[in-house]
Amino acid sequence: QVQLVESGGGLVQAGGSLRLSCAASGRFFRINTMGWYRQAPGKQRELVATFTRGGSTNYADSVKGRFTISRDNAKNTAYLQMNSLKPEDTGVYYCNALAQSIGVTGDYWGQGTQVTVSS
Repeated sequence: QVQLVESGGGLVQAGGSLRLSCAASGRFFRINTMGWYRQAPGKQRELVATFTRGGSTNYADSVKGRFTISRDNAKNTAYLQMNSLKPEDTGVYYCNALAQSIGVTGDYWGQGTQVTVSS
């Protein structure tokens, strides 16, 4: 099993910045893709950004140029630097990881961290 613990959420004014962290722990051989998703009130969960183990990144159009995903493979940690935040970025941000254990690849989620952007 893999546990993902997010941190770094909070309340910020529009135009401000936040940095989210996601630390993975548990029994796994390797973590492949790590990513961030978010869910606003009354809306479905949506992709924000992903980062493969090989170094490829993917961003939602709405965050391109403002958010940057990074990861430290040695620490099994992913980060999301969020700049120029807008009220529409408000939501619960979830960390996701595709992790390999012996014989199986699992899809894991963190508990979520709240990000609130005031106008």
